Amino acid sequence: MKTALTIAGSDSSGGAGIQADLKTFSALGVYGMSAIVSVTAQNTLGVDDVEDLSPAIIGGQIDAVFRDIPVDAVKIGMVSNSAAICTIADKLKEYGPKYSVLDPVMVSKSGFDLLKPEARETLIQRLLPLATVVTPNLFETERLVGHKVETIEDMQQAAKEIFRMGPESVLVKGGHLSEDPTDIFYDGTRFYPYTGKRIDTKNTHGTGCTLSSAIAAYLAEGRSLTDAIREAKTYIQGAIEHSLSLGHGHGPTHHFYRWFPEG
Repeated sequence: MKTALTIAGSDSSGGAGIQADLKTFSALGVYGMSAIVSVTAQNTLGVDDVEDLSPAIIGGQIDAVFRDIPVDAVKIGMVSNSAAICTIADKLKEYGPKYSVLDPVMVSKSGFDLLKPEARETLIQRLLPLATVVTPNLFETERLVGHKVETIEDMQQAAKEIFRMGPESVLVKGGHLSEDPTDIFYDGTRFYPYTGKRIDTKNTHGTGCTLSSAIAAYLAEGRSLTDAIREAKTYIQGAIEHSLSLGHGHGPTHHFYRWFPEG
């Protein structure tokens, strides 16, 4: 069985963060492991509080995994501060995983800053250059490039700008476009559009976490990057179509919809 390690924050409601990552890995037949960076108090209504773990225990978790179990792919999600980012970057350089998928989580749906503003430059300088692919949504893309991104052409231009920051490739997610949701993948040479269909549901908690984890899982299984993205898009589309009406806010996607009916 192939393996994947998620390095991210914990979501107490189970819809996003490492909980979503581990569910995704399991759903796609990959053995999942985790290194928790922060603990959040959150639910479908929003994030109430965050407590960061020390760099020592973050690094210790990563060491414990890599020194014992082969890691076929790494997914990096919420990393809230510069010290954590530097620790993770140092460990990735030390162990050199073949694939690293970076989901630059910055702000929750409710507007809570999950990446401290002063840590933005550290993320760009230390983690982006280590990423096989970075997967920002439109809001995160705007934070990275410093200007509005509202059209497909804007997304293509932004992907080029982010590519120059050092990652091997960029997937700009277009779920917040006013038109059909289209993601733009840029490998430094050409653009690949991935167009989905918009689902009429508010239950989209953890979609970004789930998509990036699915990409990591498919990479771990040996798929090419373009195939991994296409398969991950198919998976998240189904998870949203079968999403769960849990809680009073944005409910979670259904990670195991291929095995268990919703409801």
